Amino acid sequence: MTLEVLRPYMKDIMAPLISASRRAGLTPNILTVGALIAAAASGVGFYLGHVLVGTVFVALNAIMDGLDGALARSQKIEGKRGDFLDHVADRYADIFIITGIFAGGFASWQVGVFALTGVLMSSYLGTQAQAVGIGRYYGGILGRADRLVLLIMAGILTLVLPGPILGLSLLCWILILFGVMGHITAIQRFAYVWKRMP
Repeated sequence: MTLEVLRPYMKDIMAPLISASRRAGLTPNILTVGALIAAAASGVGFYLGHVLVGTVFVALNAIMDGLDGALARSQKIEGKRGDFLDHVADRYADIFIITGIFAGGFASWQVGVFALTGVLMSSYLGTQAQAVGIGRYYGGILGRADRLVLLIMAGILTLVLPGPILGLSLLCWILILFGVMGHITAIQRFAYVWKRMP
C-alpha cells in the first residue's frame, strides 16, 4: 500500500517543478520550511473549520515535502543538515495537521492522540533503524506519502459529502485509520530492524 515504492518513478513528474524552483532561486531548506508553514496553515484551517483551506495547505505541504529532497538530489547538495531539518519539519507538520483536525472538532481528542501516537511511532521507527546501523527503513503498510494522499482525498470528499458516516466525520475515520495503521507500521518496522540487528 505504501507509496514509497513509487519514489523512483517521481523523477519525471517532479522535473518541471524542480526546474521552476531552481529558476526561482529556491533552496531545499527553503522548501522544507515552506512545507512546514503550509502544514501549520493547514492545521489552523482545520481548527477554524475551513476544510477547503486545510486540504489545500495539506496538498502544498505534500508538494514541497517531495520537492525539497528532489531539488537537493538534482543539485547534488544532499547533506546531514538538510536531512535533519526535513525530518524535524515533517514531524511538526504531522502534529500541526492532525492536531488541527481534532482541535477543530472533526474528531475527539482521544482519536487525535491515537492518530498522533501511531504516526509519530511509525516515523520514529523508520529513522531509528538508521540510528542503530541498519539503515533507514520506510517499509510497512502506511507511510507519510500515503497519509498525505489520504488526507487530501478525505478533505475533498468532506467538501462534497460533509455529513457523518456511521456517526463520525470522514476526517475522524481517517485519523482512526492513521492510528491503527500507524501502529501496525511501527510494529512492522520494529520487526524488520530487530531481525537484522546483530
